[in-house]
Amino acid sequence: MSKLEIKQIGKTYTNGVQAVQDFSLDVTEGEFVVLVGPSGCGKSTVLRMIAGLESISEGQMALDQTRINEMPPRERNIAMVFQNYALYPHMTVYDNMAFCLKQEKKSKEEIDQSVHEVAARLDIEDLLKRKPKTLSGGERQRVAMGRAIVRQPKLFLMDEPLSNLDAKLRSRMRREIARLHKELEATIIYVTHDQVEAMTLGTKIVVMKDGRIQQIDTPENLYYQPSNTFVAQFIGTPQMNLMEMRVTVDENMGIVLQNEQFQIPVSERTQRILLDAGYEGKYVIVGTRAEDIVADEIGNDETIDGTINVCCVSNVEFQGNDSYLFLELEKQEELVVKGTENHWRKQENLEKVHVSFSPEMIHIFDQESGERINEKSVLSKMCEGGAL
Repeated sequence: MSKLEIKQIGKTYTNGVQAVQDFSLDVTEGEFVVLVGPSGCGKSTVLRMIAGLESISEGQMALDQTRINEMPPRERNIAMVFQNYALYPHMTVYDNMAFCLKQEKKSKEEIDQSVHEVAARLDIEDLLKRKPKTLSGGERQRVAMGRAIVRQPKLFLMDEPLSNLDAKLRSRMRREIARLHKELEATIIYVTHDQVEAMTLGTKIVVMKDGRIQQIDTPENLYYQPSNTFVAQFIGTPQMNLMEMRVTVDENMGIVLQNEQFQIPVSERTQRILLDAGYEGKYVIVGTRAEDIVADEIGNDETIDGTINVCCVSNVEFQGNDSYLFLELEKQEELVVKGTENHWRKQENLEKVHVSFSPEMIHIFDQESGERINEKSVLSKMCEGGAL
């Protein structure tokens, strides 16, 4: 059973730049792990360290309990699919796929059988006699994947393999990679900056920023339980709305979140968490997804007591079955609300709406650290402060 164990690895270049810091990850057989983050976050550097193409400055890496820190790439039994495909231009598709097997001194019959079986699986048998320059981007990507598959490696590494394809072909190839993962029962580590690829392909996702891990979790937990404000806004389209609000007590002696524009009630459980952590009277960051906000039109003849939760509409965007309402906030910021196409289609002159929030669908983060406020974080904070 193949297992990759990475313990606190780091990468520091000779000019002093730290590309990766304190990176730890366990990958078990059959997992599809996606490293995702903005450009320059260190995800490709991690992949290259796993492949042996970059040296490891610190930490430990083991494959099947064998340390591989200094092991040459060819001895790791790891296959890598590159962003630019890295096919040999002077070789046919057949020879590109067979190259590694020839290096391993496989018999001609065994090579021929392996290449044709994989080519049939990828539907590229009719391309075997052609050169890479005569292939489309999608065909080249299939050949690059085929070259990796014929090796039957312990681990597949994929470095933004779909970034050079157009949107329609990317969608098709995502489904193809997902199918192959299931059929081959392969262990894959996949790097991308595209959160759609990450969310649709990964069984485990590692979100990175500035060389550090921000959260390792399932796609569902990343979306519904982001660990900090970076993850909250990086995962999800449109990105999560974030607002600075004060934890205060209302006239009914209940805890609410409030700023000059909104007042949001919170659940009893959340009230207890905020009180236990000493947030009463302090400011926090409140997040909410566009689909979790309800906006009701205010007619010209209607009046609403006070101005709390009333916003001016700056724009309405129609996107097929969905539509997005952009509401004006202070400091030139916006609140994005998701509705259906029919909800806003005839509201071209919409000027103001009343906004309501579900107490169960809000996310609260510490203003200074940006970390999510929940029972676990409160317990940690109390322990650090000597309260326990």
